[in-house]
Amino acid sequence: PGCLRVHEMSIRSSSFLLRGGSRGMGNSGSWLSTQRVGVVGLGLMGHGIAQVAAEKGFEVTAVELEPRFLDSGMKRITDSVHKMASKAAAKGKMTEAEAKEHAEQTLSRITPSTDRGALGECDLIIEAVIEDLSLKKMLYEEIGRLVSDTTVIASNTSSLPITEMGHFSGRPSQMVGLHFFNPVQLMALVEVVKTDFTSAHAFGVAMDFTRAIGKTPVECIDTPGFVVNRLLVPYICEAIRLVERGVAKPSDVDLAMKLGSGEQGGVRLDE
Repeated sequence: PGCLRVHEMSIRSSSFLLRGGSRGMGNSGSWLSTQRVGVVGLGLMGHGIAQVAAEKGFEVTAVELEPRFLDSGMKRITDSVHKMASKAAAKGKMTEAEAKEHAEQTLSRITPSTDRGALGECDLIIEAVIEDLSLKKMLYEEIGRLVSDTTVIASNTSSLPITEMGHFSGRPSQMVGLHFFNPVQLMALVEVVKTDFTSAHAFGVAMDFTRAIGKTPVECIDTPGFVVNRLLVPYICEAIRLVERGVAKPSDVDLAMKLGSGEQGGVRLDE
């Protein structure tokens, strides 16, 4: 009871230099030549991904299915950009004028659209729609028809099989996982997932892009739960079992883990 279900599912890195404010340019040996990033889905995760990519100088095509979802997603991005810029100014990290300019430049790099055809112009596409494999199947089939042979296709899924989505697209060698954590704007970790079919080019681009937006990549194969959820779900479940068996109260289980290991309590995480 209370445990999450994790769905069953069947490396190359290098340094990166971001220059010129609007174009990612790799150092010698870097895979990344990405200029435009497509983000599909502007919900809890997608709006954050679009924001951090734009803040780091990438041109972003932000795609939603319906205008109301697009408007909602863009409002989330706008509010978050202004909030973070204001906080930076309040902490003395930039002046008020610099904060205003930063927000304006970030938002100017994001092109909202309900036309999925716009994804055909993107070098990297990150899917962040709801965790519904049937919905993703239709989306990836369409993406596969739109993109070029050099486009890298990524999913932000936390548990669904990257391999299967790659086959949906008809471009398994171009498919990777880019699993961000919430809130994307603040969390440093990204799980970069490769399948048995992922090309060295696609995986290299994913690793370089992750570093280019200021995140820390963890390399992982396509396996149930990847790394974090593979560890987290049993941890949460065991915390719940301890409470169910009367071993300790929920508050004491959490306190024991906080003080004993420095980790947040499993019961609190499940809440």
